[in-house]
Amino acid sequence: MTLALKWAERGLLTTAPNPRVGCIIVKDNCIIGAGFTQPPGGNHAEIEALHDAAVKGFDVRGATVYVTLEPCSHFGRTPPCCEALIRAGVARVVAALQDPNPLVAGQGLARLKAAGIEIVCDVLADAAQEMNIGFFSRMQRGKPWVRMKVAASLDGKTALADGQSQWITSEAARDDGHAWRARAGAILTGIGTVNADDPQMTVRALTVARQPLRIVIDSKLAISPDARVLAGAGSLVVAAQTNPGKEALLRDMGCEVIFLPNATGKVDLSALMQELGRRQINELHVEAGCKLNGSLIRAGCVDELLLYLAPSLIGDGMPMFALGALELLQHKRLLRFHEIRQIGEDVRILARFN
Repeated sequence: MTLALKWAERGLLTTAPNPRVGCIIVKDNCIIGAGFTQPPGGNHAEIEALHDAAVKGFDVRGATVYVTLEPCSHFGRTPPCCEALIRAGVARVVAALQDPNPLVAGQGLARLKAAGIEIVCDVLADAAQEMNIGFFSRMQRGKPWVRMKVAASLDGKTALADGQSQWITSEAARDDGHAWRARAGAILTGIGTVNADDPQMTVRALTVARQPLRIVIDSKLAISPDARVLAGAGSLVVAAQTNPGKEALLRDMGCEVIFLPNATGKVDLSALMQELGRRQINELHVEAGCKLNGSLIRAGCVDELLLYLAPSLIGDGMPMFALGALELLQHKRLLRFHEIRQIGEDVRILARFN
């Protein structure tokens, strides 16, 4: 199963909105086939592994199949994998964990068992779920796993008071940040960041087959058509107040505009998360300024902080989050450290909200 998880990693940037799944086929204590889920519309991991075994001339009858997620039991873009395994005549299927998709949710394992195949489940389940944390979030909560990335000095400043921020962290940390961008289905920022920095919000530090959807929260629909985040088709602008002329202009440029107002005339952030879930976004990567960061946290929309801390002190400057003052210390927002690692000269912290 450990090897199957390594194969699943090969689809880290390509399988969405499908889960990242790896499969290993073993017979007579030898690995005879391996595969991982291909981009949407392509083969799932089990089919790839069966094909790999066939190409090598191995007979899979009586073999054991190790797969990092329950084999699917429904017709989606591809036929059900459990039926392929039944037809192949395998003797045993070891799944890391059950598929959270309501269309599967144990039915795949049940059909395999009904066909006389031995079933084992919950093997390295935590690691398998971590691999697909966004897929599980979307299936179980109807919204993506939201990861907020911030690069700051050791005293928690993301820029000087005048907005200068290039560069606080090292090139190694910036490249690592692009790798996190690449695994996300969408990258979100705000109009404040667009006006201040004119970012591209694309993956550039590594070669990718597809760029994440770029999303800009812009309540008043004030974004400049020349903003680099809009260059090329595929950007989404989320507004709260209508501006028919600007809306038509942006749509003519190939951008999508949607309106999700709340009672105060701002974008309803919780509604946006549900909308992104409906659009099959598994992981949302946030790179924004302190105001939007604070708003997202206060709205309960953030699952995880991805912090890069540089070994430097800035003093007065821009904070990571605009959260306002607390009246009581016990009202502080609690997180738990998930991972701490040094990246180049900097420290990377993954911290999750409780």
